[in-house]
Amino acid sequence: MRISPIIGSAALPALAELLHQSPPSRLFVLADTNTARDCYPRLHPHLPAYQLLTIEAGEAYKTLETCGIVWGWLTAYQADRHALLICLGGGVVTDLGGFCAATYKRGIRCVGVPTTLLAQVDAAVGGKTGVDFQGFKNHIGVFQEPEGVFMEPAFLATLPAGELRSGYGEVIKHALIADAAAFAGLRGVAVATLPDWTPLVRHSVAIKEGIVTQDPHETGLRKLLNFGHTVGHALESYLLAQPGRAVRHGEAVAAGLICESWLSARRGLLSAQELAQVREVVGLTFEPLRFTEAEIGDIAAYALHDKKNRGDVIRCTLLHGIGHGIFDQAVTVAELGASLQAYLAR
Repeated sequence: MRISPIIGSAALPALAELLHQSPPSRLFVLADTNTARDCYPRLHPHLPAYQLLTIEAGEAYKTLETCGIVWGWLTAYQADRHALLICLGGGVVTDLGGFCAATYKRGIRCVGVPTTLLAQVDAAVGGKTGVDFQGFKNHIGVFQEPEGVFMEPAFLATLPAGELRSGYGEVIKHALIADAAAFAGLRGVAVATLPDWTPLVRHSVAIKEGIVTQDPHETGLRKLLNFGHTVGHALESYLLAQPGRAVRHGEAVAAGLICESWLSARRGLLSAQELAQVREVVGLTFEPLRFTEAEIGDIAAYALHDKKNRGDVIRCTLLHGIGHGIFDQAVTVAELGASLQAYLAR
């Protein structure tokens, strides 16, 4: 059963109440090196006795090897099927921790406490879990709703500017696929100086929840949420494999938003003026990603492994006007390459 996230200063007290009303046999907290330092002290007073595991921070550690560490930790502390795992972190921790909880002894209780903007507006909502495998994003995973998601806005104050930008890419995406008026409002947003993210978080969560509720296992409508991600994941995966060139998820998605908007315009689904608006809003916050023409073929080839594909056909989400996404649009590797070429040339 889906339970709506609790957003605001009441979130951590609500988590404490859940643990009081339905106490687990044992309580575990999974954090990374950043959230253990910056966010754990705020969570700690709301918890009864528990065990803490800190993993390395970053996409490079979102692997089955890290899962082995988590499963081994749960085993060492004799976690049974009535234990509960709290995932305190960004998308890497909530994705990986959720996957570990869903698979350990065929499933233990799990809650998410997302600490980054990306996790609050996207990664921690909707019950997707998973890890990267052989260079491909979220290649191994399951759908498993957490018992609850608790979003404390104060955690966002601990983030560097780059992490806020990364999450903002998903905020733009939600507006582009479902709310043209909200997208127009983003033209006045200054990410670096925005004093309160709560309204944008609530809006993005509402859009994602409305879609996920109708299609929890991504058989149709939920594919709208992948706008920008066919190209974005390809860029992210390719650059992660190049030493010293890894980019944040939201930075890759922002580039994907431009590329897939360009594909929409090429097919006559989006006007030139609307494409210019997408480029403007994304460009206000994001610097262009750096890659060369010679790399385009290798980048585009990553899309052949995209989870939305059917057989050998790449399935992409495009825009039929700003505020209206359309899914299951067949595209070729050549078309994706052309969109990357246009991105370089803009």
